[in-house]
Amino acid sequence: MAVHTIMMDFTIKSNSPGDSEERQNLINTLESALSTHVKDLKILQTTEVVDGFIVFFLGYKGTLVTARAFEKGVLTVNVEFYKGKDEDPLMNFEQARSVEMSLKEKLGAERSKLLPAIRRGSPLDMYLTTSDERLLEYDTDALLYEERSAYQKIQIFHSRSCGNFLVLDDLQNLSDADLVYTETLMQRGKENYEGKEILILGGGDGALLWELLKEKPKFVTMIDIDEMVIQACRIHMRKSCGNCLDNYDGPNYKIIVDDCVKIMDQYIEEGRDFDYIFGDLTDVPISLTPQGVHWDFIRLILEKSFKVLRSTGKYMTHVNGSCSPSSIQMYEDQLKKLSVEVEYSSDHAFVPSFLEDWVFLQVWKKQAQQKVPN
Repeated sequence: MAVHTIMMDFTIKSNSPGDSEERQNLINTLESALSTHVKDLKILQTTEVVDGFIVFFLGYKGTLVTARAFEKGVLTVNVEFYKGKDEDPLMNFEQARSVEMSLKEKLGAERSKLLPAIRRGSPLDMYLTTSDERLLEYDTDALLYEERSAYQKIQIFHSRSCGNFLVLDDLQNLSDADLVYTETLMQRGKENYEGKEILILGGGDGALLWELLKEKPKFVTMIDIDEMVIQACRIHMRKSCGNCLDNYDGPNYKIIVDDCVKIMDQYIEEGRDFDYIFGDLTDVPISLTPQGVHWDFIRLILEKSFKVLRSTGKYMTHVNGSCSPSSIQMYEDQLKKLSVEVEYSSDHAFVPSFLEDWVFLQVWKKQAQQKVPN
């Protein structure tokens, strides 16, 4: 059940909004092409606007067609209707293609473009965005979990392509198909975790903890503030997290439900340190400048992390999509301003549920060069 909106656009010759004959010919052409697939079509209203005109048509079962002609030679046509459960659409893609081709021919359009129906108002969220705000459509077929915690909206969907996938505040976080994300974050095969002490900041989906435990570490501590995420993933994301979220205390790991900033302050006071720290928290924001609460939080986490990171340790984190280079650069700029001098390397991987290439950083304290004695 959803409202379907089919969108078409055409490049036609420039028109004058004052040319009533030209406008009427265009309206007649639209009506002729659309009426072959939209029953009972009639014109509701034609309105002149500053850069052209708009015409509204109404058809069978409330189908609304909006056509807008721009002076510069662009025509947009939107067909909108409601599709109930188990009902056939009032216009399918094949029929829409027929309308597009008919209009292109009759209008003598230089080019045309037809987009599949956008589905709005559906109980299943089909659309998310890339890091640079391009629209993605998913083959979602079930909503498995939806709650709002004190910190965020939590949803877990099922997708035919990606399996179960976690969405936090309308941003995709992890799916059953995203092992490459976790392996690139931890640099599997490049880093040796055996016998090491590791701190995970965030990571409530359990995937990073589960994969690290396979590397025979001495001990892993995971701190996440949102227990609802942990419990939801324990039930619905077991392909990613295994059984590590079933118990908060294991033989070589501990899960702490708390504010990681507060716990790190305790570690700083105690003089505790780690071989590896994973920043598996919020993504780097898309913004014009590195200002605001999210950037302040990122800087705070970085400063505290390096106070509990051993001199030979590494800070591992995800950054953002490769399509957002300015965001990545701003994050790298923050690394250069830390109170401790650091060096870093980067890696990237195409993440199936993100449908884009994602960037990861590995950061370590710069080692002072020893003077060679004469």
